[in-house]
Amino acid sequence: MQLSDIKSRPIYDALRPDRNAKRHIAAAEGEGALGIEAAFADDADVLGRTTIIYTPGASASHGDRLAALRADALHVLPSTETALTRLAGLLAASRMGTRLYVAGSEDFIGQVRALAAASGLDADAVHCEHRGSLARRVQCVHCKGFISDVTASPVPCAHCGNLLLVRDHYSRRLGAFMGVSVNAEAPDEVPAAEEFQP
Repeated sequence: MQLSDIKSRPIYDALRPDRNAKRHIAAAEGEGALGIEAAFADDADVLGRTTIIYTPGASASHGDRLAALRADALHVLPSTETALTRLAGLLAASRMGTRLYVAGSEDFIGQVRALAAASGLDADAVHCEHRGSLARRVQCVHCKGFISDVTASPVPCAHCGNLLLVRDHYSRRLGAFMGVSVNAEAPDEVPAAEEFQP
């Protein structure tokens, strides 16, 4: 079996609010705001029970579009770190019947899923939609360091220097793809970089 035959990359659907949920928390990054807008538009009943956390990330801000939804609460935050901190507080105070909706890059989705799991939110209560960049978060299996915004393979590890082949193996627990040394047996052989495809 070749490495390319091993795939565990998540498959995402469009978001659909669970109308029976008691409370909704929507977390979006960058273009993910458009996924939240599409899912929640024209549903005043659900929006009345919804808190939206948004960070523009590297894209243009869509905060005005989210504000137009008139959700119960909207928090537009300057960075992913502050958005995750705010989300952690909301999840800590959440009760049974809460649903979490996540839209954005795979890196953002992975971080939010890990935070939700650490908060005790059941995986079935988390719904995700990929929007925006194809960049991946990668963990080097050799030094355990993480590299963000990886768009091609192989990539040098920023921590140990190994040239990594980014496998399609995705760890939900870590929210990252696995990177293994691409030329451990033949250090002089360096394959050409390939951009990730959708």
